[in-house]
Amino acid sequence: MKLTVASVLLASLSVSHSFVIPHKNGIVTSSSSTLLKSGYLDSLSNQGQPQQTPPPSYSPPPPAVPQPPAAYQQTPPPPAVQSVAPVVPPPVQTQPVQTQPTPVAVAGTADPTQAISTLQQSQTLTVDKIAAAIPDLSPKTDLSFQNASIDNSPASLDGRDAPGPANIAWLANVNVDSKLSSLTIFNGPLTSVPHLLSRVVVKDSMMEFTLDFRPRAYGAYELKDAAGNYPGPDTLGRAAFEYSGNRKEFESDFGTEMVVNDIQAFCNSLEGATVNTTPDNEFEQKTTGPLYHCITMPCTAGNVEAVKNIREKIANYWLQWALEEDHDHRPGAPINSQYVYDTKFRQNAFAALLPVYQGVFGTEDGKSLALAESGPLDEAYVGGGS
Repeated sequence: MKLTVASVLLASLSVSHSFVIPHKNGIVTSSSSTLLKSGYLDSLSNQGQPQQTPPPSYSPPPPAVPQPPAAYQQTPPPPAVQSVAPVVPPPVQTQPVQTQPTPVAVAGTADPTQAISTLQQSQTLTVDKIAAAIPDLSPKTDLSFQNASIDNSPASLDGRDAPGPANIAWLANVNVDSKLSSLTIFNGPLTSVPHLLSRVVVKDSMMEFTLDFRPRAYGAYELKDAAGNYPGPDTLGRAAFEYSGNRKEFESDFGTEMVVNDIQAFCNSLEGATVNTTPDNEFEQKTTGPLYHCITMPCTAGNVEAVKNIREKIANYWLQWALEEDHDHRPGAPINSQYVYDTKFRQNAFAALLPVYQGVFGTEDGKSLALAESGPLDEAYVGGGS
């Protein structure tokens, strides 16, 4: 059964969420549903400016894929809110930072089907663990699918959200047999916990693993020069202090020495790996953080086991942070501006994912899967109308 997973996004575009925002003397429930203008996603697939042209009409999905609503209306974001995305000068062009360890003897190549199966079993257990720890994380059956087809391979997507206190805007557990195992988690604006990216693509005898904890506040990470320095107030004015503060807060709360050391130890354990810590395309540069790694390696049993272990570890870090009250929304902090920033961030995240999946699964199937994995773009989210 051929999947036109774009239909799943259509269902997501009509989703509205109700979120609970705690206040000192009680609880106020806020409902928000801000839908994208029609054609936006199509414009992203052409690498245009996200937010300016509306999505296409999509054909109904195959019978086994969840059906979207018969019709949906799209409305623009609240006009009173201005995007908080900062205006910065063009990024300094730097060459990707790559490390190429001395080649080592590689034990035999692992079977791609078995490699993805091993990683997906581990990922499913991770999602079950998260769901057990966060009771309000509920399945989104209308946005999920099983036994679909992507690039002639069986594919599945387990989509969930927790619009209540946990503030999880979208969790996507995605699998394409022998080719892909991906876990994506986007958080809502009532928490500062970073978004999680954990994706493995297997092609031929090679495996590419991408991991990142994506910051929730803009830190001008894409403007870092080859020496590791960021533009100061002479270039960015007073905004330079804001961006510097955001970077320091992320480092102290999430990019700790322990996390950095775990990732480095993992990289050092790999066989014949090439490590890239600088994203290649414009939209990846806008969404990645200082912990971003994209690692290409032979698909060996040892590498598969190492990737499985680090994926479990970084998911555990994310869950630990999600359960800590230290990262909850601070009373008086601007929820609506965070909502607007998150919405633009999600659009850029889709634009970053699109060429990756089109390169692996082809133009149409790649776009369909990128749409489905990106989840409902109107739910970003919690307290957005407050």
